[in-house]
Amino acid sequence: MANNNKALSAAGQAKKDEFYTQLVDIENELRHYKEHFKGKVVFCNCDDPYESNFFKYFAINFNHLGLKKLICTCYAGSPVVYTQRSLFGDEEVIGEEPSDKKPYKIEITHVDDLNGDGAVDLTDVELLLRSVDGKPTLLKGDGDFRSAECIELLKEADIVVTNPPFSLFREYVAQLVAYDKKFIIIGNQNAITYKEIFPLFKENRLWLGYGFKGNVGFFINTHYEDYAKSSQHKEGMIRVSGVMWYTNIDIDKRHENLVLYRSFSTDEYPHYSNYDAVDVRKTADIPFDYYGVMGVPVTFMDKFNPEQFEIIGCADYTGKYGSDDIGVSRIGEEWIAKYREQGGRGHYTANMTSLVYYDTNGKACNTFKRILIRRKK
Repeated sequence: MANNNKALSAAGQAKKDEFYTQLVDIENELRHYKEHFKGKVVFCNCDDPYESNFFKYFAINFNHLGLKKLICTCYAGSPVVYTQRSLFGDEEVIGEEPSDKKPYKIEITHVDDLNGDGAVDLTDVELLLRSVDGKPTLLKGDGDFRSAECIELLKEADIVVTNPPFSLFREYVAQLVAYDKKFIIIGNQNAITYKEIFPLFKENRLWLGYGFKGNVGFFINTHYEDYAKSSQHKEGMIRVSGVMWYTNIDIDKRHENLVLYRSFSTDEYPHYSNYDAVDVRKTADIPFDYYGVMGVPVTFMDKFNPEQFEIIGCADYTGKYGSDDIGVSRIGEEWIAKYREQGGRGHYTANMTSLVYYDTNGKACNTFKRILIRRKK
């Protein structure tokens, strides 16, 4: 029974991680990277070709982008592994759990005008998948990106592009870094301060792409019942806030200077009690005339230009370049006493290293997790 429960739990998690990205969102992001794909092998290693819009995007644009090869692999735990859809949405059941049907890979080295209409489109891709050249090949394992055969395909790839499982984001990025691969992937904003991820930002080995409007994405997930109920609700889709594109491919956005227009004053920019830096509540409020260390919200990373700013570290964070690493002092008894005296009920103790300060009225104030930065002259 324990093993069955474990299997069911894993299956449930797989379904929650099975967020299918809209084609329009893929197009909006990848249009900024087109020159990087010419002559490259692209690997989509979390993508059932019959479901994935990443596959559709690269297959349709294979010739336009000048790809050398497109590889897609499908994971056995995917809810769609036992069904097969045509690229036009028709579904055919090809097996039911338990089944000996294994996940598969598709490798494409060319996409031709197979229907002779003078253009390469989705119809030609559909015909290619039915031909010998585009026929899916069964994998020996479960198609997990960590499996030996998927790692061999990863070694062959130049660029990895996909929407990986959010629950495995740390492992996923670690593998890409270990094999020195270029990538464009989707992840949650919270991942910025993961102890496995933040050092990559600090060391200029990872940055954010152009992103989703308002950092909100709508994903197709027919296996997840918790659909958005807000005013932004879209039928049959799940709303995910704080979603980002992560990449290590150089893009123009990364070199755009953030326009600064606020002037520094000690009244508006309080100095922390336990670290030599000032607090900036919003990215838009970064002063143009201050060159000391500043604590800014995590959302600043969407505007980070390494030629304009230097990342010092991240406060209230236990990883490399975290509070202890960069010398943030403990909150201390004095701040705690003042905070409690004024009615504060948050979970704070004197031994914590969150950045805190006193405002102009002497009120003990705390901050949410801050990225510490400094202007470059």
